[in-house]
Amino acid sequence: MTTAQQVVHHPVVTKDLEKRANDLQLKVAAGITAFAGSMMFVYAHIIVFAIWMIFVEKKPWNTLTLIVSLEAIFLSTFVMIGQNRQSAFAQAKADHDFATQEADLRNDLELTQVIHRLTTEMHAHMLGPADG
Repeated sequence: MTTAQQVVHHPVVTKDLEKRANDLQLKVAAGITAFAGSMMFVYAHIIVFAIWMIFVEKKPWNTLTLIVSLEAIFLSTFVMIGQNRQSAFAQAKADHDFATQEADLRNDLELTQVIHRLTTEMHAHMLGPADG
């Protein structure tokens, strides 16, 4: 893709990207969720916990349990924030798609009616009025 080309997104995607870009809390939550869902997060925990368990405390289990439990509480909250945002995004996209499909259906109906009227007029003009 060249620099002159611009990616065109669904209108709901564009609105969601703008909302995330302008909301510091969403940026922070997205950043934490992205990091927590990465292998770097896993590697960091392995290294930190290993160093801590080997060099810092001889019996780290009580403190380790507390830290891991607190971390799980916060991470689950970030997961729920992401799920709520994704759910709202999916609903907005579905609403937009439905409205677009309804408008397309109305346009198709109008076009079909115009074609029918023109065909009937052409038939009457070329063959004369239809005998009822």
